[in-house]
Amino acid sequence: MEKTRRGQKLAFSLLFGLWLPCCLTQTTPSNAATTTPTPSPSPSPQPQTERLKLRLAGYPRKHNEGRIEIFYKGEWGTICDDDFSIANANVLCRQLGFVSATGWTHSAKYGKGQGKIWLDNVLCNGGEKSIEFCKSRGWGNSDCTHDEDAGVVCKDERIPGFVDPNVIDAHVDENKIEEVRLRPVVAMAKKKLPITEGVVEVKYKDGWAQICDVGWTIKNTRVVCGMLGFPHERKVNKNFYKLYLERQKNYYYVHSVACTGTEVHLAACPLEFSKPNATSSCEGGMAAVVSCMPGPLFMQNSGLKKKLKTSTNVRLKGGARVGEGRVEVLKDNEWGTVCDDRWNLQSASVVCRELGFGSAKEALTGARMGQGMGPIYMNEVKCLGLEKSIWNCPFKNITSEDCQHMEDAAVRCNIPYMGLENSIRITGGRTRYEGRVEVLSSDSNGTQSWGLICGENWTTKEAMVACRQLGLGYANQGLQETWYWDSSNVTEMVMSGVKCTGNEMSLSQCQHHKTVNCQKAAAKFSAGVICSETASDLVLNAPLVQQTVYIEDRPLHMLYCAAEEDCLSKSAAKANWPYGHRRLLRFSSQIHNIGRADFKPKAGRHSWVWHACHGHYHSMDIFTHYDLLNSNGTKVAEGHKASFCLEDTDCQEGVSKRYECANFGDQGITVGCWDLYRHDIDCQWIDITDVKPGNYIMQVVINPNHEVAESDFTNNAMKCNCKYDGHRIWFHNCHIGDAFSEEAERRFEKYPGQLNNQIS
Repeated sequence: MEKTRRGQKLAFSLLFGLWLPCCLTQTTPSNAATTTPTPSPSPSPQPQTERLKLRLAGYPRKHNEGRIEIFYKGEWGTICDDDFSIANANVLCRQLGFVSATGWTHSAKYGKGQGKIWLDNVLCNGGEKSIEFCKSRGWGNSDCTHDEDAGVVCKDERIPGFVDPNVIDAHVDENKIEEVRLRPVVAMAKKKLPITEGVVEVKYKDGWAQICDVGWTIKNTRVVCGMLGFPHERKVNKNFYKLYLERQKNYYYVHSVACTGTEVHLAACPLEFSKPNATSSCEGGMAAVVSCMPGPLFMQNSGLKKKLKTSTNVRLKGGARVGEGRVEVLKDNEWGTVCDDRWNLQSASVVCRELGFGSAKEALTGARMGQGMGPIYMNEVKCLGLEKSIWNCPFKNITSEDCQHMEDAAVRCNIPYMGLENSIRITGGRTRYEGRVEVLSSDSNGTQSWGLICGENWTTKEAMVACRQLGLGYANQGLQETWYWDSSNVTEMVMSGVKCTGNEMSLSQCQHHKTVNCQKAAAKFSAGVICSETASDLVLNAPLVQQTVYIEDRPLHMLYCAAEEDCLSKSAAKANWPYGHRRLLRFSSQIHNIGRADFKPKAGRHSWVWHACHGHYHSMDIFTHYDLLNSNGTKVAEGHKASFCLEDTDCQEGVSKRYECANFGDQGITVGCWDLYRHDIDCQWIDITDVKPGNYIMQVVINPNHEVAESDFTNNAMKCNCKYDGHRIWFHNCHIGDAFSEEAERRFEKYPGQLNNQIS
């Protein structure tokens, strides 16, 4: 499926609450008198009335890289690459809201900018809070041309709570609200997570302060609940709290709140703070108290959980953590994506709330959670923020010319604090992303201690849950032996037989043995993980399979190599070689990597197996399964495809090939590229010699053993309805496993004639 690439838009984190110094503009005075090219020390910054804004620009680029541009004195300009360094890039990336820089570029790699070259010979030490605090020749003083425009490559990880001044232009008082919490009063509520009801408190100096509830409305409650991860608000028994609060000493830091209900953080609402010398009383009122309704995922009461319904025509895909992912919507029984034009926090919050989460923490653009496949249904979504569903918001229906999948919108939602990360840790690894898994367990006396997990049958799925619980993204690998990470004094196995679906929030939600039963109980055989912020995601081009299918009767004398590689059905062994033929169902497979990391075989090249007959290396034992199934799901014919050559056959415009099998080269599939197995190569078939005429389901499963980690395994299967009359074959309704609604999938399974397996 050919896709063209355009310059991806910069995706910004949009959470109010942490107002960094970079949001306030300070400037180094122009140093026009400087005649030497060496940087002069930067004088003390002078306050400016305007804020210093930064942005990434240029083409082609990803959202976290680009030509650096500065908005100064009402005009956008660039930075010259003279004396540029990684220290400069670190300062700039942090100003843009990324945690650090991974590199920088020179000579206008992302294209030449226009207008002023604002800074030249910039020398940062790396710790400055803004580029204006670094040494330079001064504002507008440069001997460069735009051929020397500098660029930066930032690490794809946002600073938590970073507010981007380029996107949200809200007036902020000197007073700040950085943290908000609910302080539970009822004894039982204190012990249970999440905390859904209590006194609203804001972080103030080294403690917590209250909000006066005079004029408090349900709209304020909605905002507080949303930012704490709850989709709905409930009425609260004020009389109960009044009795309690009268006996408490309160400090009212905020005296008035006037939210509209669409804000994603209390800091975005109009607020009135207590004056320094004024009394901190709340005449005619008391401390604000709210009660929130959690979504089904975080509900403790199973009875209420069944009553609470979340949207069935909106979903999130491809996210590493709970409450994040690419936004997909259901139309005419088929899932599709949303284009990122005008995508903002209000629209993202509507999606988050209808799925049972709080308001949106970030509205992400530029396919930050991977690219979808299939239709794009919506563009220029304009929610107000109070709608029940994104389908209730104004939006434009689009054509393929308007948007491409590299513009797919995504969200990160606020979710309730569950404390799940407190009951797991990893130790012994070289980085914080890897190590032996240790979990907190309680003995019969209620004493808590850390313990190990039996490595037997520990797979990528279990590792995915562990990494999610740790807050470390996706699992790159699940390890059954960890003798090389033996640095902890924890030696007791406390969990075994762990079996997860891969969607759980914590390992405690997975199936496991009631009592530990581990054949290899030594610590060196305990489970470990390697986590990663990004992962690959392979998807088969379903329409191409449907377009290229045909039958070939191939002579046996041409199939010796295929037989050696086990690409024929078992009955072939009894054939009268080299006479006769095999009937082969042939088709092309085009496998796209739509994730955010390259797909690479788990085994290193030193362990690849050479196959002399075909003259190539196998980097994976089994890369795909090809099956023909009857009505009850039984295989009537099967094939498998070893990954004899994982390489980039072709890529989207602007993406370079990285993997090539020739000359024992590296194997893999780059993000934005695809590997094509043409219908006319050996083993690209199912041997249907013994199959009787009838109606079947043809199924292809990529990476069937989950040998290599992916961000989403639900789209690894592709299915087609198949009609075979003994001479010809037809494929219908070819689709990715999760592309249809449940109702459409049921209809697919009941393909006409399927039940009696006869031609209808």
